Amino acid sequence: MKSSLLLLPASLLMLAAGCKTDKSTITEAAPDYASLVNVRTGSGGHGHVFVGAGVPFGMVQVGPTSIPQQWDWCSGYHSSDSTVIGFSHTHLEGTGIGDLFDVTIMPVTGSVTYSRGEEDKPGSGLWSYADRSKEIAQPGYYRVPLTRYGIDAEMTATNRVGLHRYTFPASDSAAIVFDLQNGGCWDRPTETSMQAEGNKRIVGSRYSSGWANNQKVYFVAEFSKPFDSFETAGPDNLFGRASFKTDSAEQVLVKVALSPVSIEGAKANLDAELPGWDFEATKAQARQNWNTELARIKAQAADSTELRKFYTSLYRTMIVPATFNDVDGKYRGADDAVHQTANGRNVYTIYSLWDTYRAEMPLLSFFQPERNAEMINNMIDIADEQGRLPVWHLWGNETDCMVGNPGIIPVADAIVKKVPGVDPDRAFQAMLKTAADTARGGALRDKYGFIPSDKMNESIAFDMEYAIADGAIANAAKALSDSANYAKFTDRSHSYRNYFDPTTGFVRGKMTDGSIRTPFDPNATTHRMDDYCEGNAWQYTWLVPQDLDGLVELFGSKEKAIEKLDLLFSTSSELRGDDVSPDISGLIGQYAHGNEPSHHIIYFYTMLGENRKAADRLRQVMKDFYTLEDDGYAGNADAGQMSAWYVLSALGFYQVEPASGRYWFGSPVLDEAVIEVPGGQFTVIAHNNSDTNRYIKSVKLNGKPYDKMYIDYADIMNGGTLEFEMGN
Repeated sequence: MKSSLLLLPASLLMLAAGCKTDKSTITEAAPDYASLVNVRTGSGGHGHVFVGAGVPFGMVQVGPTSIPQQWDWCSGYHSSDSTVIGFSHTHLEGTGIGDLFDVTIMPVTGSVTYSRGEEDKPGSGLWSYADRSKEIAQPGYYRVPLTRYGIDAEMTATNRVGLHRYTFPASDSAAIVFDLQNGGCWDRPTETSMQAEGNKRIVGSRYSSGWANNQKVYFVAEFSKPFDSFETAGPDNLFGRASFKTDSAEQVLVKVALSPVSIEGAKANLDAELPGWDFEATKAQARQNWNTELARIKAQAADSTELRKFYTSLYRTMIVPATFNDVDGKYRGADDAVHQTANGRNVYTIYSLWDTYRAEMPLLSFFQPERNAEMINNMIDIADEQGRLPVWHLWGNETDCMVGNPGIIPVADAIVKKVPGVDPDRAFQAMLKTAADTARGGALRDKYGFIPSDKMNESIAFDMEYAIADGAIANAAKALSDSANYAKFTDRSHSYRNYFDPTTGFVRGKMTDGSIRTPFDPNATTHRMDDYCEGNAWQYTWLVPQDLDGLVELFGSKEKAIEKLDLLFSTSSELRGDDVSPDISGLIGQYAHGNEPSHHIIYFYTMLGENRKAADRLRQVMKDFYTLEDDGYAGNADAGQMSAWYVLSALGFYQVEPASGRYWFGSPVLDEAVIEVPGGQFTVIAHNNSDTNRYIKSVKLNGKPYDKMYIDYADIMNGGTLEFEMGN
């Protein structure tokens, strides 16, 4: 029997959520897809996921922040650690750098030390241990007891407001402490303010510098009961204490609204989104928001674990990008000026585009088409504000994190896909402006036709990513019948060929004088200090999604290309070097699923006529590198990219070529998926599907035999039925 949401018993649904579940929520009338989500997946290992409460693409991500400020605590939470310094309203999702944790609040009793503290020194700060045995983490809701204070902490959220409910013991010295000092890892405050307005409201702001060099957050906090006093405290008055008396088991609620624009904006956000105090209703609405978005894809699978992995992954594709405008449409632009959105559309932030252009954005283009259009227009606006499309945008700041011009690719994709509401001419001009930028190796590439390895670190990575973006521009130019730019950028997209060494069959550093860098070891890696970026020659040789035919030509034939591809998966997984990149993870041979440059490679098998080999490797990756455990990701979750890869692959297709509109077939693990699209419903069915019947034997589209090994974006959006006949 197939397992679908409606067929799973309530007991399994509770297990799937990893928390307590109200059986009444699981009904045929209102399927509780959120019950299939394990929020803690990715909270261990190097997943770096956010654990807490939010709504899809919400500005506020409210949840616990721990003491450590190390790599594995980039999101503020790690399953190995149970310390809590407070509950912050902004968190990152699956990144490799730490920031945010803005506006942290902590319920306490008695006198405390106003600092982050150290775990081996009890009382050294505000921190408490959390009783993780009683922790509840669900989409839109988080709960954990704080053992030091005997306080039960709960939180839920709207888009721009976090709602806290704290159950206190009897105390004459209860308080809620505001912490504006402790941001995320690299983040430090530069200017803060905090003051009481009456005896139930605190307003303030926090400016900080870190990964985002000039971040500005404004907030308003409102209490369900009057506080007896409010005073600032701690170093530089970066802490504030709202004090009151509590009876045993008394509940105190706090609403905290954020704005990137102003305190008045935060007040308006609060009034619009959460005027009342009904915690249970707010929690239920947050869960319904998740269910509404998760229901855009109604999946069935014979294996309930696969179904849970699918919805857990789908959930993670909707944490970020995060809303970045107030309810009135105002937002802070990349130029630090306040702007007004047009036509009521939203803007977003936390664009990890080097990661997400590969799978997250192609998924959103049909899974969230309206939001995708908003995001593309937002990226074009950013180009107007800062002079080029975003690379890695964080709360109005360009971080320039990672290599290449990744912002070009989703914008070109929107042109090719004719996304409604996106002006193709304006979009194309933003891409041309970005491609002409001379920073970040652009001038070197213009001068030499490639980036010489003796002139710039990570030269191969930068140039090859630039070539991918050029390929995307070429595809957009072709869609716009711009033959001149099509020819120009097609030629530029071939710059990777400068690095290919036919004697070894790898891309290698090329010097200004045309010589090849020596010595050479394809297994060698030095983190962020060699010719590659978070990879080595094995992975980067295949980083040519825009021109597989050209790469095959370099290998000498399709047969030789397949032989080399086979070797990628069968060679030793040893990595050599004094500072091996921790991002090269999830290894099968030298295929590294834990990092993005490898994500398209398996689908090359399909493109080369070897879908059976693709199926074998895809099933291996989906089984071994995606689990429901705390360490269920092979690497950083990377702002939804790792999850989006799974979602697309579980459906049975993946967009390999940038801005192509083609999704190549792999090996679907779902038996059926019904996707809500503008044309109605697009249904994917895998007949006779199982672990052994993993190979596509034949395909039908709308009941007719289909002889392509990819599906076009237009066919998805028009609605219809794609049927795979599976076999062994």
